[in-house]
Amino acid sequence: MKKAKLFLENFLIYGLGGVISKIIPLIMVPVVTRIMPDSSYFGISDMSHTIVSFGSALAIMGMYDAMYRMFFEKDEIAFKKQVCSTTMVFTMMTSIVLVLCMAFLRKPIARYFFGSESLVYVVDLSTVATLVSATNSIISAPTRMQNKRSIFLIANTAGPVLSYSISIPLLLKGYYIIALPLAGIISGATKELAFYLLNRKWFRLKLFDKKLLKQLLIIALPLFPNFLIYWIFNSSDRLMITNQLNIGAEGIYSVGSKLGHASQLIYTAFAGGWQFFAFSTMKDSNQVESNSKIFEYLGVISFTSTSFICALSFNIYKILFVGEYIDGFIIAPYLFLAPLLQMLFQVASNQFLVIKKTWPNMFVLLGGAVLNVILNLILIPAIGIEGAAIATLTGYIISDIVVVIVLCHMKLMVISARFVGSAIGMASFFIIWRFFASEDIILGIVLAIVYTAACAILYRHELIVIWNSIRFKKRGNL
Repeated sequence: MKKAKLFLENFLIYGLGGVISKIIPLIMVPVVTRIMPDSSYFGISDMSHTIVSFGSALAIMGMYDAMYRMFFEKDEIAFKKQVCSTTMVFTMMTSIVLVLCMAFLRKPIARYFFGSESLVYVVDLSTVATLVSATNSIISAPTRMQNKRSIFLIANTAGPVLSYSISIPLLLKGYYIIALPLAGIISGATKELAFYLLNRKWFRLKLFDKKLLKQLLIIALPLFPNFLIYWIFNSSDRLMITNQLNIGAEGIYSVGSKLGHASQLIYTAFAGGWQFFAFSTMKDSNQVESNSKIFEYLGVISFTSTSFICALSFNIYKILFVGEYIDGFIIAPYLFLAPLLQMLFQVASNQFLVIKKTWPNMFVLLGGAVLNVILNLILIPAIGIEGAAIATLTGYIISDIVVVIVLCHMKLMVISARFVGSAIGMASFFIIWRFFASEDIILGIVLAIVYTAACAILYRHELIVIWNSIRFKKRGNL
């Protein structure tokens, strides 16, 4: 029960901070799309974010997770400060090099990402945002690693509030292209300054340690390609839509992905608490069993929640959006499930990180990413933006299946037959929904209820335990 409490506390508290930073932009999407004249402007802003996410992954080079892993290697505060300081110095160096490269290649980047060199100034904004994003993640890390939940919660609430308090007035004045990127820079820099003031004692240039850097790089370098591969999964479809269709289609795809990325709220909540839980319990004798159960339970939650998103997607988009944006409803369920499958992959692949063998992650993810790109090349010209969503989801499905098979073979994971049954049921539900109930809310809800009931029967023992725990706790409070 102690481990369950630890996981849930970090899931809810750290996760809540991350969720707030995601949910405010999600809520603001209908407002922003109504202010912008057409979908191309939203597409430009989204592509700027795509550049920043790619640049940040390049600059960090997997060092964030390596720092997190090494932070819990020893209990000595002096060692922990060396870990943070060494990581910060290295990340600053890589960030500066990257920024210089982006400045030199600003015109080709504008042409390839936005379809026009006239938008080179958006690349300049994206370059500054990349520097802020990369260093921000490292500077804020000690707050999470020390389990300072309230500070993390406040900071992640203030960030998006500040961002939209700047961007909305700019949009209303007609600055449709620069409003969101510029607001993101100001908000990110403010947040970074606040975290630096809080965590400055953890970062000292004189504590940089070359020997420790080598240990960090041993963990980080195999992870670095993983982050690039994640970018391929999450962002290459946008780039390929822009080049194979147009920036306006990318804008519709981006809006369509917003409901889908509501699952990022679950994923962000998970990620916020997962790392602390995973590394602080990695030496427990029943670690494999615990990790496997978390994988299964999160999997079933992901499947059942996706079934209801399928049922409600069309009507949600009709209520929230107008015109061409409504067409994005069809990709929402695909992109709702995809981040959840990414979450499951990280739960499973954490077993490789625990034993300090991170290279298998890279090869498994790479296979899924290559499949994703190939399917994008085939499906986007054939069926448009839905093809990109199908490609992304398929890539994650294959990656999850392969990593589970490998870990089970290594005795690092155990998967029950009932979970396999729930996964097959989800695949069957998805096919039926797409061809017979994509715009029929009543039939969709009935199918979702039937599937959820089937999963509840499979996991009835755990539900009974939870119910009894809640009931006894209520009695104790009376």
